[in-house]
Amino acid sequence: MTGIEKKSVEHLYEQRPWGSYEILDKFDAGDGKDVCVKRIVVKPNQRLSYQSHRLRGEHWFFVQGEGKAILNDDEHAVRPGSSVEIPIGTKHRVINTDDNLELVFIEVSTGKFDEEDIERYEDDYGRADSQ
Repeated sequence: MTGIEKKSVEHLYEQRPWGSYEILDKFDAGDGKDVCVKRIVVKPNQRLSYQSHRLRGEHWFFVQGEGKAILNDDEHAVRPGSSVEIPIGTKHRVINTDDNLELVFIEVSTGKFDEEDIERYEDDYGRADSQ
C-alpha cells in the first residue's frame, strides 16, 4: 500500500450557471492534504467567478477550446495543451472566449478540499461575497 487513502466522492457531476464539473477522483495524499481531480466544462462566452481559496492550490490543464485565465489581474491565453498553476490565495478565473465551442480543462486541487473555501470577488450570477 502506498499510503494514499481513497475518499468517497460526494457527488460526481454538478451543473453550474457557467457550465458543469465532474469529480473524477478524490483522495488523501498524506500530510493532511487532499487531492481532487475535476473535469470542468465552461459554456461558450461564459466565465467562472473571480475567486481565491485559503486552503488549496490548483493546477489547470486545458484540453479543448480557447480562452483566458486571469491570475491576480494578469491575463493568460489558454488553449489545448496549456497549463496554469494557481497557488493558495491567488485570485483566479477562467473565461471561455469562443462563441461556439466549450472550454474544457482538468483541475487538480491540492490542500484541504472544501467547496465552501471560495472567496468570490466578481461573479456574473450574483454569488460574489460583496454582492
